[in-house]
Order: sequence, then structure tokens, then C-alpha cells
Amino acid sequence: MGIYEPIRGHDDAEEQDEKIKRGVKPSSVQDEDDVEMAVRGRSGTAILIAGGVGGGGGLNKIEEEIPKQKQQQQKQQRLVSLDVFRGITVALMIIVDDAGGVLPALNHSPWNGLTLADFVMPFFLFIVGISLALTYKRLSCRVTATRKAILRALKLLILGLLLQGGFLHGLKDLTYGVDIEHMRWMGILQRIAVAYLLAALCEIWLKGDDDVYLGSSLLRKYRFQWALALMLTTLYLSLLYGLYVPDWEYQIPTENSSTPKLFSVKCGVHGDTGPACNAVGMIDRKILGIQHLYKRASYARTPQCSINSPDYGPLPSDAPTWCQAPFDPEGLLSSVMAILTCLVGLHYGHIIVHYKDHRDRILHWMVTSSCLVVFGVALDFCGMHFNKVLYTFSYMCFTAGAAGILFVGIYILVDVCRYRRPTAVMEWMGMHALIIFILAACNVLPVLLQGFYWRRPQNNILRLIGIGA
Repeated sequence: MGIYEPIRGHDDAEEQDEKIKRGVKPSSVQDEDDVEMAVRGRSGTAILIAGGVGGGGGLNKIEEEIPKQKQQQQKQQRLVSLDVFRGITVALMIIVDDAGGVLPALNHSPWNGLTLADFVMPFFLFIVGISLALTYKRLSCRVTATRKAILRALKLLILGLLLQGGFLHGLKDLTYGVDIEHMRWMGILQRIAVAYLLAALCEIWLKGDDDVYLGSSLLRKYRFQWALALMLTTLYLSLLYGLYVPDWEYQIPTENSSTPKLFSVKCGVHGDTGPACNAVGMIDRKILGIQHLYKRASYARTPQCSINSPDYGPLPSDAPTWCQAPFDPEGLLSSVMAILTCLVGLHYGHIIVHYKDHRDRILHWMVTSSCLVVFGVALDFCGMHFNKVLYTFSYMCFTAGAAGILFVGIYILVDVCRYRRPTAVMEWMGMHALIIFILAACNVLPVLLQGFYWRRPQNNILRLIGIGA
């Protein structure tokens, strides 16, 4: 879930200590300022003056001061507003998951449009990007960092397959296990793993050596990352609007017969962004296989497919043939734009690293956020509608801009004005986001509690407290 890691590495700390001992002011901004919190601190030079440069006791004094300075820096290094933002996003995810069935307006939009639930995934990806900029702001070994990033991504990927691949059968079914032939390959954690890995590799390898003085120098330092973002956008738009989507078929099992029912969907078009004939679904069907896609497609809640729209419901009498087809909201092509959201978050993290003053950071963040929001609205007005399932470019721009604005508000409240107590719960949730996601959002805790029952599975703990059926 984009966990924020300690920023300074062991090798980097040794380098700074050596510079202090030699009487050289370290090049890092952290000896003079805390780069995340924009707080003034004591410099290595000040310690030398206080301890006496000339005598041997001066060096002993320095060696005593260094561990204390490190401890003080470690306490200040964590960006509290980022934890709070992550905690708010986790809480939002739990609310929309639990209340979405009762209040369909809180659920994900069936197709075009935006609801509260549609901001959760972009917020997580945005947070991952900021975290990566802070984690890799100074590297001792690129190869080691790459290896660790790949291992972390693989862990997230495996965890996602276990939690969302069909291994667990839901709240009302105590059985578990999945037929690999029908296992869902993509999911929330899988998408985050892919975006995390690509953004991490960008930050490790595609970073210039230029010094940052003005906004233009910041863009120049990370010009290769911006070039990659442009390439990803071009690739996504070219495939979405340029690929030819032919007719296709799918099968669904029937209750009264062992022979599945066959449905044919007529397409034969270019650039369609409707539920049936878009390039996002076609690529997933060709590469992943239709049997590995999400079975409860969001477009099954559209008015064409449900009489209870925007909730799931019985099919209308004139329902089109594609209504019951699988469709993965975390598909391959749509994940290209998800990576772009992560890269936008990376840019916000770069502003933290290179700008020390609160006002400078807020100004740069708000300019970027406002441009993204305005551009997203303009694209939606021109016909490229907000669509979470396709992860359209307009959707990426608007939600990334909204994430930036919310982050600025939290940053001002928590890190500038120091209002920590009202956000303490959100901060704790943000620091334990992954475990909360596993236990609550993936229903692992309710499933475990259901495993303890009295004589019959129906008499379980959840039933006693009024949650289970």
C-alpha cells in the first residue's frame, strides 16, 4: 500500500559522518534542514565549533553527538501528512466497500462518471509515488535497490493473488482453494505492485545529476521520467483508440445443464470506449484469457444490464449479450495509466526532496494539481469521459489532481500547523495500511472469525454480533 520506508541508507550515513569528522559541511540538505519536514536543524559545522576543532576532545565530542543527531533525524524523517493521507484512503476504501451495497451511490461508477469509491485506487497510487521519491532520494547502490524493489513487488503480487485470485470464497463460504484454470490474475495489490515496480525503477535509474534551483531545473533533472510518462500516455491512447476490436464470444455455466451457454458479442470497430467493444477488454481477453478476468463486471450495474441500476439486479428483457461477460477493472492496458498516476506522485515527492520551504512546496503542488484538474475536466467535456474501469487519461488527470489538492490540505494541517491529535487515528491507520487492507478490506478477519462456531457453521461469532447472515 505504498509503505513509507526510512530514507537514509547505512552507506549514506557513514559518508555524512566522515564529512563531519573532516570538518566539511555535508552536501545533504538534511544536516541543515529536515528535507521532509522543512525544519531547521543543527549543522555539522556548528557541532565542530561547539566541540573545538583543534583538540582531540573535539573529535570525541563529535562522535558522541552523531548518534544523538541520527536519533533526532529518524524521529523527524517520517512525513506525518503522508501517513494521514494513506489512513484516510484506507478508511475511505472500507467505507465504500461496506456501504456500497447499501448505498449504490457510494459504489464504483458502473461505467462513465465518478463516485467517491473511484478515488481510492488513484489515491493509493499517488501515495506510492510520493513514498518512492523519499525512499530513493539518495542511493548507495542502484543494483541493490533494484533487487529490493523487485522483491517487494513480487511479495505484493503474490499477496494479491492469494487475497483476490479466488482462493478465499467469501463471507458465507468457509471453504477455500481456487482452480488455477479460473484464477484471477489481476487485482488491486497486483496493480499496485506493477506501478510500484515501474516507478521504483524510474526513480533508481532515470534520474539526472542536475542541481535543482528553479522549477525548470526540477523538470530537467527528471526529464527521462517525464519522457517515459509521455511514452506511456501515447501508448495507452494509441491502443485505446487505434486497435481494431473484432467480434468475440464467451460462455457462462447454466444451472440446469452441464453445457455452458454461449454468447456472441458483435463489435468490428475502432476506438470504441463502451462496455462491449473497447480495446482494454480485448487485450485482457487475448493475453490473460477471459476465464481469468473478474466475474462481476461493473457494467453489469448499468441501466442496460440491471433493472436496479446503479446496483446489481435482474437483467432487463432487452439486455445486450455482453452484460454477463467478465471484465477486469484492474486490467493490463488500464494499468498503464495507473503507472502514470504513480509517476505524478513521484513528482510531488521530488518537490519535497528539493524544496525546503513550506510555501515553495505548497505553491508547486497547487499549480500542478490545478492544471491536472482543469485539464481532466476539459478532456471529459470534450468527450474523453471519466472512466475508472478503463482508467482514461481524463480520469487519471482529474483524480491525480484531486489527490494533490487533498494532500496539500493535509500537509498544511498536520505538518505546517502541527494539528496532530485530530488525525492520530488516521495516522495510525496509515502506518498499518497493508495489514488493515488484508484484515478488513479483503474480509480476511471476518472469514477467520466465521471459522469459530457452535455445532453448526451458522452459529458463528459474526452471526452472534449481527454481522453474518
